[in-house]
Amino acid sequence: MSRKILVTSALPYANGPIHLGHLVEYIQTDIWVRFQKQRGNQCIYVCADDAHGTPIMLKARQEGITPEELIERIGREHQQDFADFLIAFDNYYSTHSEENRYYSELIYTRLKEAGHITSRTIKQAYDPVENMFLPDRYIKGECPRCGAADQYGDSCEVCGATYTPADLKNAISVVSGASPIEKESEHYFFRLQDFEDMLQAWAAGGHVQSEVANKLDEWFNDGLREWDISRDSPYFGFRIPGTEDKYFYVWLDAPIGYMASFRNWCDRNGVDFDEYWKPDSEAELYHFIGKDIVYFHALFWPAMLDGAGFRKPTKICAHGFLTVNGQKMSKSRGTFIMGRTYLRHLNPEYLRYYLAAKLGSSVHDLDLNLDDFIQRVNADLVGKLVNIASRSASFINKRFDGKLADTLEEPAMYREFAARGEAIAEAYEQREFSKAIREIMHLADQANQYFDDRKPWVLAKDPATLPQVQAVCTQTLNLFRVLMNYLKPVVPRIAREAEAFLRLEDQSWDAARQPLLGKTIAPFTALATRVDRDAVDAMLEESKETLAATTPPPSGPLADNPIAEQVEIENFAKVDLRIARIEDAAYVDGADKLLQLTLDLGGEKRNVFAGLRSAYEPEQLKGRLTVMVANLKPRKMRFGVSEGMVLAAGPGGKDLFILEPHEGAQPGMRVK
Repeated sequence: MSRKILVTSALPYANGPIHLGHLVEYIQTDIWVRFQKQRGNQCIYVCADDAHGTPIMLKARQEGITPEELIERIGREHQQDFADFLIAFDNYYSTHSEENRYYSELIYTRLKEAGHITSRTIKQAYDPVENMFLPDRYIKGECPRCGAADQYGDSCEVCGATYTPADLKNAISVVSGASPIEKESEHYFFRLQDFEDMLQAWAAGGHVQSEVANKLDEWFNDGLREWDISRDSPYFGFRIPGTEDKYFYVWLDAPIGYMASFRNWCDRNGVDFDEYWKPDSEAELYHFIGKDIVYFHALFWPAMLDGAGFRKPTKICAHGFLTVNGQKMSKSRGTFIMGRTYLRHLNPEYLRYYLAAKLGSSVHDLDLNLDDFIQRVNADLVGKLVNIASRSASFINKRFDGKLADTLEEPAMYREFAARGEAIAEAYEQREFSKAIREIMHLADQANQYFDDRKPWVLAKDPATLPQVQAVCTQTLNLFRVLMNYLKPVVPRIAREAEAFLRLEDQSWDAARQPLLGKTIAPFTALATRVDRDAVDAMLEESKETLAATTPPPSGPLADNPIAEQVEIENFAKVDLRIARIEDAAYVDGADKLLQLTLDLGGEKRNVFAGLRSAYEPEQLKGRLTVMVANLKPRKMRFGVSEGMVLAAGPGGKDLFILEPHEGAQPGMRVK
């Protein structure tokens, strides 16, 4: 019997691009959804941009556009990135929608009528420079529990403690850097503690992973507290009913965005929304999220749903963070890789395959080791899987006019491959993708070994054994077909091309139980090519691009561009600042942020790539004096060698200004 399954991924925030750390989640979810659909289940995958909150309001202000214009642009970029990584949402929407407003107000009203919403006047952090109340994430200081520095105002990333901004020590505003003052304001609170018994029973019922259940127990032991769900004007979001200047905190309406996106899909497809969201629904609801947002999804979200008369999630599927080469993603090492940067150099299915080969059902972090990435893709996808088809097809196409034999050489082996489908399906179902990949590649090894043992290239020399060649190659192509069917959720484009090569319709999970015999196949074309080390290096080099030029314009408030750790005066004294004349300036092909500058240091010429294109046309810079770091080690970029760094300042975009020396300065002079 077909299952009805609704699946969501956490909503990406609509103020910046998608990077590889984000993609772990969407690729994991997409593989699981594709598997469910291939099994014949009715599985709907919805998502949306998380489009509200202070960061979006401030970034839009910085860019001189409306928040609506910002989220529309970012939304288009997100959807294009997801599509190019073959992530197939049934509906991708925005939390800034009428459907989301409706369900946010409905849930709030029901919770309020049931006595789960209270209000009171509180003292709140206020930025005296920006004249605005500060959300938790816009205050930083020392954790009140463990003393860790540079922690946000709602939770500690070191010890996991949750608290209020007032609990922070030595707090500052990350918007202006000023010390916050306290002002009174009326706020609205959701009484999470009313749902403690329900949440404990729900968490113990297999709806979360064991690691998450253990973490929830810690929070239960500490005691659940009411949750501030309101924010003061100015704020980009939905106004709370019955108020003039109070807005729903973004974390209230963000998960409700799952419901809104699904409702939008239901209205366009004639599906009953309530059939999936009523308390006694037989449909299944799965949320794939990062481990950093478990608190919201495993406590607040089921409590809100329960209190408002909706069903709770079937499963919260949390995953760990992505590291690259064993370390946190780093801009200076070029390993903070944007999805679009990856796509300019590498096949998206290679990342899908590599992540699948590492992903399990736990919340452990996983590492993208780039040397291992190259080796595994080349060895598994190209060397093992595609190799089966290319070697076999060459004989079938050249010697038998593309026609497969009427019988298999080893039918028992084929039945064994087909029988492994249930074990592989169970691994997919339990999100043990690495286990599924290991099993598939083990079978691929057997198929290659069979081909090597039969030596069709030797048999083909004798006309008497040509029928055996056809049978052997028919056998291996059928084994290849089974393996591609098992791998179809992971590499859907390669699988479609394999189906076209074998002249098959879209294959269900069980379609390969019957072999292909006596059928004419198409000429074989390469399904995958080897990863070139140069392509990986070029990706890393492009990821370093902005740091090779000038200081990049900030993409948001100080929280996105924090002050670096302090250095000794001796370190700073090593920097040799010199006056330089910009002798020439030109655009850089293939780089939307860089200009190529020819600098004169008083007789010595330097070539420098600088991230000034958003603020200057080349003609505006020619002949001007500026300040540069003259002793910066040259660095090879894909555009050429950069031999220094031009200094600039400003909030970014068009408001970026090169530093100009005082009157009388000459090229080559040292700046002190």
